[in-house]
This record gives sequence, C-alpha cells and structure tokens, in this order.
Amino acid sequence: MQPTRTVYRDDHEMFRTTVRRFFERECAPKQAEWDKAGQVDRDTWLKAGREGLLCITLPTEYGGGGGDYGHSAVMAEEYHRAGLSGVSFGMHSDIIAPYIARIGNEEQKRKWLPGACSGETILAIAMTEPGTGSDLKAVRTTAVREGDEYVINGSKTFISNGITADLIVVVCKTDPAAGAKGISLIVVEADRAGFRRGCKLDKVGQHAQDTAELFFDNVRVPVTNLLGEEGKGFGYLMQELPQERFSIAVGAAARLEAVLAHTLAYVKDRRAFGQTVWDFQNTRFKLADIQTQAIAVRLMIDHYLGEHMRRRLTLEESAIAKLFATETLGKALDEMVQLHGGYGYMMEYPVARAFVDSRVNRIYGGTSEVMRELISRQL
Repeated sequence: MQPTRTVYRDDHEMFRTTVRRFFERECAPKQAEWDKAGQVDRDTWLKAGREGLLCITLPTEYGGGGGDYGHSAVMAEEYHRAGLSGVSFGMHSDIIAPYIARIGNEEQKRKWLPGACSGETILAIAMTEPGTGSDLKAVRTTAVREGDEYVINGSKTFISNGITADLIVVVCKTDPAAGAKGISLIVVEADRAGFRRGCKLDKVGQHAQDTAELFFDNVRVPVTNLLGEEGKGFGYLMQELPQERFSIAVGAAARLEAVLAHTLAYVKDRRAFGQTVWDFQNTRFKLADIQTQAIAVRLMIDHYLGEHMRRRLTLEESAIAKLFATETLGKALDEMVQLHGGYGYMMEYPVARAFVDSRVNRIYGGTSEVMRELISRQL
C-alpha cells in the first residue's frame, strides 16, 4: 500500500544498501552500550568516515562524498528504519559542515573539512542559550575584537555533541547594539583556553546523544576563525535552517513508517480475549488512520525532497514539512504505544524508544509554534 517513490536515482538506492549494512553491523549492536555511556564511541565515527558515510554532500576535494541531498536523505531514512538513537552523523554532516563548506574561505575549508569527513573531527553548533530558546536574535554570547583576536564570553545550552565535539561553530554577538545585524559565526576549537563543557544533560530520550552546556570565559580565537563576514551570521543561519528543519521532517517520516510496520506485526501476533489484537475493529481503524497519515507525510516529504535536491526548498516550505511530519508522528506514536498495552512502555520495544526519542522533534530546529508563525506570515 506504499506509494511508488520516484525521487531517488539508482545511485541513491545503491548507497542505501551500504548505509543499511553499516547501521545494522556497526550501530544497532552498540545501542545499549551507547545509551549507558551517554555518547557514541569515537571508533564508530572513524569507521563511518572510512566508509564514506560522513559529509556525503561535500566536495571530494575536501574528503566528502560529492553526493547530493538525496544521499543524506537515504542515510536519515535508514537510520530511523534501524531504530537507532543518538547517533548524530546527520547533524554533523548535513547541518554543521555545510556552514563551513558554503561560507568558509578556502583556507578554512582545507583546515577543517577533511577531519569532519574522516570522523576525526566531530562538529557541534552552539546556538541556543539559557533563556533564549528559539529566539536567535536574542543571543547574549559576545565576541569582542582585540587586535587579531576575538574574545568570546557567554554560555550555551542544549548543544548536541557538546561533550565530544572538537570544533564548535558559535553564534555570537560581535555588535550587541545591532540586533540581528550584530550576529556573527565564529569557529572555536575545543582545546582553547577558557572553553569549558558542562555535564551531560539528562534528557527524556536520545540518551546516546551527548547534549551539554558550553561555557566561554575569555576564550581567545584568531580573527581568521570568523566564518563569512562579521555581522552577517543571522542571514547565514536563515540560509541553512531550511535544510536542518527538513532533515528533521525526513527522519520523522521514516520513523513513522518503521514503527507502523513494527506495530502491525505486534498486533497481528499478540492475543487478547481469545483473538489477536488486530481482530478488534478499534485496532484496525486506528492503524488505518495512521497508515493514511503516513502516506500523506511520505507524499509531502518526497515532493519537498525533490524540490530541495534542486535547491528550491523555501524557509516556509521546510516549516510546513517539519510541522506536519513531526506533529503527525507524535500523535501516531501515542496511539501505537496504546495498542501495545504495557509492552508499549518497555524500552526494548521500538515503539517505546521512538516515543521518547521523537518528542524533541517538535522542539529542536525551531518549535512547532515557530513553524506556525513562519507559515502564517505567508498567508
């Protein structure tokens, strides 16, 4: 009953086979270990780099795969199909590395991108601050120029890869009086004096994702660590946010399909009151609704995926995709947990992991309320 998909080429599907094997062989068996450790081990990052699974869309001259966003979408789909949690290859490759690739100068690209592609350099981006949430214009972290250096002071929170990151793109105010026009992006190496990581934050889900607070106390970096032009950081963020939000939507669509398949198998096997759970009309009708929603999400995502591969996806369209996919997934997961009964509350079942891991989809990358505001501006 799945719609025919025409958005992918043969090379995308060949890549899918490689990705699926890697996730099944190198990641799924380690999930419990990563959850307990609170982070993904470095060796897995290096293996992903050796197999060409990091920064797949970056040019080959910097160590990337030379692919397009279709390859990134394949990785996202296979990640969610495998039921993985907290493995931030997508954020590293499709959200952070593009800032360096698109607005960095040639020296910066050659300095930082090869390590990102090989897995030797783990990337993070520090946007959110305590008290600011989705309001990027309100960041208070400052970068004051002193001669040939910037001196950075401030704090960030909810930073993915916060514990393991080697290189952080920091959203700063280089001119606090200029509002959005005073925001700049500055790269900070994790071994800089004055940089400190807080403890790993204890999240509801995605326990293998090392999310932390970051602190900058008179951190000095050379002015050559400025990405792009001073004062244009907010514009750069707006250019890249559509891909970040759309990537969340791609993952939500794939997770919905994967958990629906698990749920169908469960209800057709589980017996209650002398029949399978599937035999109850309520079960069939609930899952018919979810199947309909999953197809609607898939058709939307594939349409916008085609647009994004042609570099035509707008900020508003990415907001529509994220809002619809993540809100639909959230409601459907609640229904599917209920259909599992008590087992739906057990973390060994895919529906339970998806339930706790996916709740944040409606928060990070811009909350659903922010998405509605963006969409409504075009009405």
